[in-house]
Amino acid sequence: MKEIKAIIQPFMLTRVVTALHKIEGLPGITISDIKGFGKGGGKKENDDEEGIYDFVPKNKIEIVVQDELAETVVNSIQENAHTGNPGDGKIFVTDVVNVVKIRTNERGKEAI
Repeated sequence: MKEIKAIIQPFMLTRVVTALHKIEGLPGITISDIKGFGKGGGKKENDDEEGIYDFVPKNKIEIVVQDELAETVVNSIQENAHTGNPGDGKIFVTDVVNVVKIRTNERGKEAI
């Protein structure tokens, strides 16, 4: 199993979710509103004040899928979140050792 986390521009969220919804077998997604900054280090709101930064709003999408579906999901996110401008985001793919469904105690791929 793979966990896919994608940090994307908020204005691209509807487009990405619409594309993901078309993938057969997709078990579901989690979306969070987040904020932060990338390589640019963030901008200070006021150069005179120390430690106060203007963070950039983003959306985080999290999905756990079977290994064979991971590349399809990654490609869909990449294609639909891409604008070509700085700040388009990142996609992270990690291995999932186990999943436990709290309600039923199902484990592994049955829990997804």
